[in-house]
Amino acid sequence: MKTFVTGATGFVGSALVRKLIGRGDDVVALVRRETDPANLTGLKVHVAYGDLRDMDSLRRAMSGCGQVYHAAADYTLWTKDPDALYAANVGGTKNVLEAARDAGVGRVVYTSTVGALGNPGDGTAGTEVTPVKLGDMVGHYKRSKFKAEELAMRFASEGLPVVIVNPSTPVGPRDIKPTPTGKMILDFLNGKMVAYLDSGLNLVDVDDVAEGHILAMEKGIPGEKYILGNRDMTLKEIFEDLSRLTGIPAPRVRLPYAFVYPIALISTAVSDHITGRPPLAPIEAVRMARKFMFFDPAKAVRELGLPQSPVEGALERAVKWFRDNGYVTRGK
Repeated sequence: MKTFVTGATGFVGSALVRKLIGRGDDVVALVRRETDPANLTGLKVHVAYGDLRDMDSLRRAMSGCGQVYHAAADYTLWTKDPDALYAANVGGTKNVLEAARDAGVGRVVYTSTVGALGNPGDGTAGTEVTPVKLGDMVGHYKRSKFKAEELAMRFASEGLPVVIVNPSTPVGPRDIKPTPTGKMILDFLNGKMVAYLDSGLNLVDVDDVAEGHILAMEKGIPGEKYILGNRDMTLKEIFEDLSRLTGIPAPRVRLPYAFVYPIALISTAVSDHITGRPPLAPIEAVRMARKFMFFDPAKAVRELGLPQSPVEGALERAVKWFRDNGYVTRGK
């Protein structure tokens, strides 16, 4: 039986592909022709060129596959073209689910995000059932993922066996773009992180997230959500751990939200209307940081057997990968 994976060249997707190949799965990876394939180098995988927005390419690539992992997403906290982001994250998800339904696949795992879940924001951990609505979503990325998750739930209610996983904040190697969290780590390594906000994240090893996808395929209940997370940490704690790993001093200045917010507004406005390049401080990222992004993975641990590998090891592997692959310029 063949296994179909979208987002296979990305951070989470490539970790998933490695796990699947290690199990002996016959993996078909949907890849856009313009995408950097470096994360698939040396892997025994069938590359199917196509696009989430192209139904014909999805149908061809998915032919004969019994399982589908939809891990692809446009993950950015600033975009000069919101329509393209919605086309990929919402329209693309609809296309994948329709193609999977029409192909009669046995099961689908859809990769959502904790950003689409309810979040108390005060340090209390959110769960899969914390109340939430579209109006709670900050920015286009979260709104697009919320809408895509609604689609997955609708398809599940109509009989397609879709299981939803909500990764928290994965860290580890092969964060090739990098993700916003990877960029935070990279900025620290390059000496650009001189201050921090009083906020927090739930960190998890990207390999545990990949394993969680497979466990969701095997044990998850269609229509249910599972948080793939591990340890709640403040930004101060994250930087202190990175400091212990690298010897680079952790930032000591904690900036008040009221100071950072107007700077982010100006930075984002300059990007929107002048440069067209990503802002140094995206307003969506700053607005998100106002809440502690803490989440409880107990359901996935209990029902799926989600591993809880130490996040220090994941941070260490992320640091090594960034250094080994030329992302760190400090000291050169």
